[in-house]
Amino acid sequence: MLETGGIARDLVNFVLPETGALVESSDPLQPYVLLDAQGAAAAPVAAFFAELQACSRSRSTIRSYGMDLLRWWRFLAGWNVPWDRALRGDARDFTRWMRMAPKASGRPGRHRVSKDAEVVRSVAAMPNSVTGRAGPGPLYSASTQAHCETVLRSFYAFHLEEGTGPIINPFPPARESRRLPALAGRASRQSSGGRYRPSVPQRLPRRVPDERFNELFAALRHHRDRALLAFWVSNGARASELLTSRQSDALPGEQLLGVIRKGTRAFQQLPSSPDAFVWLRLYQEEAWRAGVPRAGSQTLWWTLRRPFRPLNYHAARAMLNRANASLGANWTLHDLRHTAAYRMARDPSLALTDVQWVLDHAHLTTTQIYLNPRELHQTGEKPQVTRSRRGVEGLRRRDPLNCPVPTRPELPAAVLARTLGIDITVAVKWQRAAAGDWGAYAAEISRRKKDR
Repeated sequence: MLETGGIARDLVNFVLPETGALVESSDPLQPYVLLDAQGAAAAPVAAFFAELQACSRSRSTIRSYGMDLLRWWRFLAGWNVPWDRALRGDARDFTRWMRMAPKASGRPGRHRVSKDAEVVRSVAAMPNSVTGRAGPGPLYSASTQAHCETVLRSFYAFHLEEGTGPIINPFPPARESRRLPALAGRASRQSSGGRYRPSVPQRLPRRVPDERFNELFAALRHHRDRALLAFWVSNGARASELLTSRQSDALPGEQLLGVIRKGTRAFQQLPSSPDAFVWLRLYQEEAWRAGVPRAGSQTLWWTLRRPFRPLNYHAARAMLNRANASLGANWTLHDLRHTAAYRMARDPSLALTDVQWVLDHAHLTTTQIYLNPRELHQTGEKPQVTRSRRGVEGLRRRDPLNCPVPTRPELPAAVLARTLGIDITVAVKWQRAAAGDWGAYAAEISRRKKDR
């Protein structure tokens, strides 16, 4: 027990009240609104959201911050503490409670701490037999706790600057480092992060081995799902980025697919595999016959059932989860991006800066993690160099014989041209590339650039 303001708090038996909510709004200036226990909009949170929006934060970021603030609002309501009267002891109790409180599970008493929390945590850490990775457990992970601490610390720092909150931030920064300065006159630095921020273990990005990808691809039931997986694993786009593509953004003749980048919101064309465009064309023909809108300005990905709606991230994740359920796996959409990144980073013909550009990494050090040889050891594979299947304007294609996406080099050029709606000469060039004649294809691309 911890004494805060003379009151002994029983954090073990504390149940987070189900008061308030985070509501999505149609107002572009207020994408999300946090409602307090009385159902009124929380003005301090609205001001903080406006600051985030002014700093070019996306809707998904505002929603993520809002969920952490809603959890904090409910915790304060459970102890009858106003947000602007919160003390450091309240923040400390909240941090301790999060480390032993179960996550929401949609049932009454879902936030009650179990006496067997440590047993539950050890069971949840059992790795999946297919992927070798542990799934999400019933307790808050260290990364969730760290994110929540960062959000709440920045929330109170904002109001401290505005003069509208408490004069002391309940979530203090890390204590000042006592190291001696390296040079005379240089001030010692403070440790980054907050004092109550937990240590987050560094995890290696997981990729999908080729044989496992074949199983995952075979578990899909629709051409749309196969096209999505083929694009994710070939161009390395984030899951949400691929869903921003319009029908006019797909250029099968140049093997480019345009997406809107997550952070900068900039439009970027990514080289993609020929097989991905084949599956895309099969999906489009099937969708157009079913009544999906056909226009260059329309979104590229739609739901499969009426009424047709643009495919969102949650529906795409549900599609992958259905395939996972049939395989007993727990692959994620981001694993497909990791898979593409590993292949590109280990291609000796690709500079790491080119891989950084395709993956849209702000720092080269982020791209360098895909050069870590420990990942091969963990998956039980032998170290080897794989050829990338990046393909257009200086990025070589991957050999289809080593590619987990099924290829059809024996497909007649006329059928391929009719399926994709491209010229027969382009289809012949694609067949030449699919047969492994990379030198001839690269020479043709080089000649075309000189003719321009």
